[in-house]
Amino acid sequence: AQKLNRALRHLPVWAVWLAGLVPLALLVWDTLQGQLGVDPVRDIEHRLGRTAIYFLIATLAVTPLLRLTRVNLMRFRQALGLICFTYLLCHLAAWVVFDMGLLWGQIVKDVVKRPYLIFGMIAFLMLLALAVTSNRWSIRRMGANWRRLHRLIYPAAVLAAVHWLWALKVWESWPLMILSVILTLLSLRLLGNARFWPLRAARTGQGRFPLGRGRTSPTSPRASE
Repeated sequence: AQKLNRALRHLPVWAVWLAGLVPLALLVWDTLQGQLGVDPVRDIEHRLGRTAIYFLIATLAVTPLLRLTRVNLMRFRQALGLICFTYLLCHLAAWVVFDMGLLWGQIVKDVVKRPYLIFGMIAFLMLLALAVTSNRWSIRRMGANWRRLHRLIYPAAVLAAVHWLWALKVWESWPLMILSVILTLLSLRLLGNARFWPLRAARTGQGRFPLGRGRTSPTSPRASE
């Protein structure tokens, strides 16, 4: 892991962006070459949506990967998240422009009529909030609330996967596997919080249930003296 981390430190963030835009370039190429399926609009929407979910999973996997393998991709997490949102925005734009023809009244009716669209819209709004605040100014301005806000990535990921699965109207194995991966990453996050919270609370002397006056944590320096 140390050798890999040393190599990753020399990898510029723009290289991640460049690699992340490869699926979009391939989609544009296939569109121009007429290599899409019988329903080109549907293929465009689905490929953009799937790619957004893949990058969302990559973003979610950064912290568990660090905890389990010590491979540190933290400096690329922001780029992965913004690439995810780029594909999500393109996915939504393709649906609004190509599928719905900018008929806003019909768009509202469709969203209300089809529950999977509601799930997708909620996920989009959550990720929009994360994308807008993915900058140093927002981190300084929001303080601890920034971290709380960015936990929305987990319910957004679940909603996005359910949106995809529901939109297909059939129980295909690949979307189910993607949903399972997202739920696994969410479980790892919750288990990680449950594991590390008592240790952090003991070190800082803070927590939901503080120790009584004059008492010390068994893991604190005073207790070990």
